[in-house]
Amino acid sequence: MIDSHHHFWWTGRHAYSWPPRAGDRLARDFTPDDLRPELKCCGVDGTVLIQVLHDNGETEEFLDLCEKVDFVRGVVGWLPLADPDETSRALERLRIRGKLVGARHLISRESDPRWLLQETVIESLKLLAAAGVVFDAIPVNAAQFESVLDAGERLPELKMVINHLGRPPIPEQGWEPWATQMARAAQNSKTAVKLSIGVDILMRWRWSTEAIRRYSDHVLALFGPERVMAASNWPVILLAAGYAEAWNGIASLVTGLSEDEQRAVLGQTAQRIYRL
Repeated sequence: MIDSHHHFWWTGRHAYSWPPRAGDRLARDFTPDDLRPELKCCGVDGTVLIQVLHDNGETEEFLDLCEKVDFVRGVVGWLPLADPDETSRALERLRIRGKLVGARHLISRESDPRWLLQETVIESLKLLAAAGVVFDAIPVNAAQFESVLDAGERLPELKMVINHLGRPPIPEQGWEPWATQMARAAQNSKTAVKLSIGVDILMRWRWSTEAIRRYSDHVLALFGPERVMAASNWPVILLAAGYAEAWNGIASLVTGLSEDEQRAVLGQTAQRIYRL
């Protein structure tokens, strides 16, 4: 089993900022030693470590960490996508480190919902596609999701993974435009989805597996198990649930699938798409 999305951070090394609603619940170190017993308890074999900061230094630290932490199978780091020349140089430098499997930019924090569609960013995404590096997209509203869809149409060779189910309206039990946008995303065979929940929801919601089921069923029907991957979003998930509660809840969402399909969602999809 592979947890395809989690983070580490050390507050003494970098400055982090969290939405006020999260309070100080995330304002401490979260390290491999904290996560290791949780993985063991749930039978998770490996993980994909995801960037937190728009900082090449953090990405390099994470790649170094891979040499010491056996369960981290790959890193989704950060690249300066607004500058294609810098992106090219960073890709060349970081890929020789071995475990850079993807790149992510927190478009959710950009004031312009069309940030992803800037000419310079599109040029950088072309470089990712040519290098076989996955782009992790994290839209949190319909306008940002439209940009992700547009980028996918412009760059049919770019492998994209939409984080956190594309931010379904779980707290309000809404449906549109999320459901239609997910259906459009599914038409792109290079796009996959993480079965996980993002911070904007976790800050104002208590974990409920059954509340997620309507949305996960929709995504599984659209994408199929071969393009859906389980992910904890630890330690952010701790705002709403413990690791075991969340991981076991995610696993229970796929119990209606065949054994092979369950294996895909719980590990094989991440292994294949990220080439772990």
